[in-house]
Amino acid sequence: MPPQSPQPQVRENILKFLKSFLGIIRILQIVFGAGLWVTIAANKYEGSSHFVLFVAVLFWLLTLDLFFLTLLDKQDLVPFLGGERWLPTNLAHDVAAAVLYLPAIGIMIYKTGRNSFCTLEQYKHSCPYKVYLTAAVFACLCCLVYLLSVIYGAYRKCRGERTVF
Repeated sequence: MPPQSPQPQVRENILKFLKSFLGIIRILQIVFGAGLWVTIAANKYEGSSHFVLFVAVLFWLLTLDLFFLTLLDKQDLVPFLGGERWLPTNLAHDVAAAVLYLPAIGIMIYKTGRNSFCTLEQYKHSCPYKVYLTAAVFACLCCLVYLLSVIYGAYRKCRGERTVF
């Protein structure tokens, strides 16, 4: 008789991660990050918006990597960062994201304020105010979920836990 396939165990691990606090936070990070960079990229952007787009796309891609590696329980395959170092790796990623999202928020708030004049009814040209406002909200939400993830990761690290979820 052939050995049983590990499918039920894999499915159980996937469901366990998706229902965990970190799984939900990672999904929110992916959704809000995608919302931010799609909002900016779908409209005309210039100047300091390039930095915001860089931060949004970089951390969206890195978060996708962390999400799928953890979801598939393959973090041990990552050289130098996996295994015992996976929790500090996630924590460092989240700290870097939260720190870099702070100036992104500032940039989007500045651009929103700078374009607030075009919300007047008499203004006939295209108005980027709503785009910048939407991007500022998404940047704030991204920063918030990364900060939640930092707090959660630091709490788990202080408790001496070694697994991510």
